[in-house]
Parts: sequence; structure tokens; C-alpha cells
Amino acid sequence: MTTPTLPAATLAGGVRATKPKDPNAKSTTASYTAVAKLVREENLLSRTPGFYAILGVGLILALGGAITGFILLGDSWFQLLIAAALGLILTQFAFIAHEASHRAVLSSGPANDRLGRFLAAGVVGMSYSWWMTKHTRHHANPNKKGKDPDIEFDTISFTEESAAEQKGFLAWLTRRQGTLFFPLLTLEGINLHYTSIKSLFTRRPIEGRWKEFTMIGVRFAIVLTALFWFLPVGMAFAFLGVQLAVFGVYMGAAFAPNHKGMPLVGPDEKLDFFTKQVRTSRNVTGGWWASALFGGLNYQVEHHLFPSMPRPHLYRTSQLVKAHCAELNVPYTETTILRSYAIVIAYLNRVGLSARNPFDCPLVTEFRRS
Repeated sequence: MTTPTLPAATLAGGVRATKPKDPNAKSTTASYTAVAKLVREENLLSRTPGFYAILGVGLILALGGAITGFILLGDSWFQLLIAAALGLILTQFAFIAHEASHRAVLSSGPANDRLGRFLAAGVVGMSYSWWMTKHTRHHANPNKKGKDPDIEFDTISFTEESAAEQKGFLAWLTRRQGTLFFPLLTLEGINLHYTSIKSLFTRRPIEGRWKEFTMIGVRFAIVLTALFWFLPVGMAFAFLGVQLAVFGVYMGAAFAPNHKGMPLVGPDEKLDFFTKQVRTSRNVTGGWWASALFGGLNYQVEHHLFPSMPRPHLYRTSQLVKAHCAELNVPYTETTILRSYAIVIAYLNRVGLSARNPFDCPLVTEFRRS
């Protein structure tokens, strides 16, 4: 089996896609302009400072509660519960940093950058500039081979070409990558911190490099000093391990349903903006609780069409976009959270079959793919 590519793609089972109302639907050439006009008419791109203020205060209180609990518990293995809570809280802060990077939180670009950099580097401990560079490339070409950094090989292969290149232990891992996906995410927290901080050591120009170095350094100095001052060495390492594992699983689980298992775009394929963004993205149903859990990423289609849109307006926009897609004969994909994970795991396992096995006969390998 081969990975589906645009424009002809079959939606995975269990996924709901809107059915077109008109088989002779108008061209998608001007489709984005049309739906953007509807969005502007309803003022859905306007900022929602009250929402983010309440959310920010709530997260600060949660963080303060976790720190208080850490101090009061002292030398106790119940500290691992605090570590898990911190993993969840820091992921929520990362969601706001992500929205700030898209200019969705505050009224000006510089203010959003200052907020995003502080939350990413000073609170979460990741490079904001690294995230901006990587994520901007992703938004420009979602699921496009050779362009989207989110489908480049990084322990996990997201394309059959990448899987076929793996050898030895990586090939063994790739053949089982779907089954091992969530266990591997326990290491994603370490990977995100390491990769982002490593990027700050490159020679290319980086805006705010020393600000990020300073904030990340102070952040880790405070965290590590507190851990190894208040807790025994073994417990401190366990605390750090649990916090990073929960953070990695939560981050991976929030971003994975968005595009994995959706059609890939070939290196030479040309698509209009609306079609490219909608057909490579998947929404997760669930309403307000899913939006709170995923930081608004459950409305991935709308987020890709209107990256600067505040989280509270994504639901209404999804209704407009869904209706517009039905008129244009463009598949609009959404599914439940559990079904999305099942699709991702099945997709990764299918891609993993392309990994090399030194003991496989070439003819048998080719037969398995067919």
C-alpha cells in the first residue's frame, strides 16, 4: 500500500467528511477569498483579550499550586503526581506560546513575540525562534514532501521513502513505529528541549538568541536547583523524568492527529491555498472540552486557514468553513479523538512496512507493499 497523495485521496474509515451539495461546485481558485470575507463580516479575527487573561491567570494559579504542593510534600514519592501535573501545565503554557507565535493573543506582533518568547523559553524551556522557524515552514506547506519539517525523519518515519532508507535498529524500530508511537512520545519532551536549544548554537542569525539563552538558562537553573535541593537525588531524577515524559506525550498527542495519516502532497504538486490547507488537515470533534484539551488545535483546518484567529472564534469559523467546503466539493475531515489516534497508529505502521530488513527477499518485500 502507498501513502495517499493529493489531489485524489481516500479518507480513512471512521472519518466524517462533508458531502458536496453541488456536483458542479465553483472553482476553489477564489475560495479562500470568499470564506475569508465571511469570517471578516462576523469579526472572527478580532482579539479576545478577556479569554486569554482568564486562561493565563488560571494557569498561573495552577502553576503556583503545583509549586506549593512541591514544597509542602517534601521528601515523598507523591512528588511524582506534582511532576505529572507540571507536565500538563507546561504543555498548556506551550499552547499559548504557539498562539502568540501566530499573533493570535495580543494586538501587536512585537507584543505577541515577547509573550511567546517568555512562555516558550522562560516557562517551558524551549527556543521560541526555533519553533517559529520550524512551524512557519510547516504552515506554508503542510504534508508536502521535502517542504514540511513535520514529516521529516526524526526517529519516526512519516513517508515510505524515509522508512525505506532506515537500516539496522532504526529499521526494526520503524517497522513497529505505530505500535510504539505513544511509548516513544515519552522521550519527545527531551527531544524538543534538546533540539530547540541545540538550534541556538548554530551560526545562522537568530533573533533574540541571547534573550532565549538567558531565559532558558535561568529557568533550568531554578528548576534543577529546587529539585536537587529539596529532594533526594534518585527522587529528583524520577521527578524530572515523569515531568518530561508527560510533557512529551501530551505535546505529541495534541499535534499528531492534525495531519498524520492525511494525504501527502508531492514535491512537484501545485495546489491553491484553500485546497492545500483543508485537505491535509484533520479536525478532532468534542467541542469546548476538546478545544481546552488541545489548546484549540482540534480545529486544525480553521487554524491553518486563519493562523492568527483567537481560540474562542475557531468553533464558529469551523461551521462557516464546513459549509463552504460542501459547496466547493472539497473534503472537510473530522473525527473523534480516539479514532484519530487509531488512524495515526495504522498509518505509521503502514509506512513502517517500507523499512529495510536485511533478511527480507526483495520480491517478498515488494509483494508486501502491493
